[in-house]
Amino acid sequence: MKSSPNDYSSIANLLPTSVRTLEGVDSRNALRVILGVSVAAILFLVWLIYFKAPAVSEVTWVSNLSVVNAALNSLSTVFLLLGFREIKARNFAKHMRFMISAFITSALFLVSYIVYHHFVGDTPFTGQGFVRPVYFFILITHIVLSIFVVPLVLSSFLFAFSGKFSTHRKVSKWTFPIWLYVSVTGVLVFFMLKIFG
Repeated sequence: MKSSPNDYSSIANLLPTSVRTLEGVDSRNALRVILGVSVAAILFLVWLIYFKAPAVSEVTWVSNLSVVNAALNSLSTVFLLLGFREIKARNFAKHMRFMISAFITSALFLVSYIVYHHFVGDTPFTGQGFVRPVYFFILITHIVLSIFVVPLVLSSFLFAFSGKFSTHRKVSKWTFPIWLYVSVTGVLVFFMLKIFG
């Protein structure tokens, strides 16, 4: 079902005015900032995981962060699916709350992930046989798509919070499946490392 422009103005009327906090922001400049932040984040993560040596000091609780990371990715997945259900039912306020929850859990995951890799570094996969190509297929697609998650998620939120719901909807058609895939495969990578790695 296609929405008319009138539908988008009715969406704005259904949400509190505090939602449209970015209404006066220049989208082009905001998108440039989002792109810059995204590139900086990707370069930092590549350096952290593949080039930086693990921290010398040992912190006992850091090893538990891989479980925390999987739990946060799982929560993000649940919130994304609930948010998708609510937008299909046209419950815009509930959709917004679930998507903000998915954003918060993903942001917490990123912080936990950075701390974990600062101390632990890269985790090699030692599994052999049929599971090895399966693992690397999942890992590589997870990494490649995760590069697009940050700019897509931030852009989706930009357009939602600036009241540009038509553009938000177009961007979110890409954001949702990629964000969901990255969240689910993050959990799969964790379990495959635990079971086979």
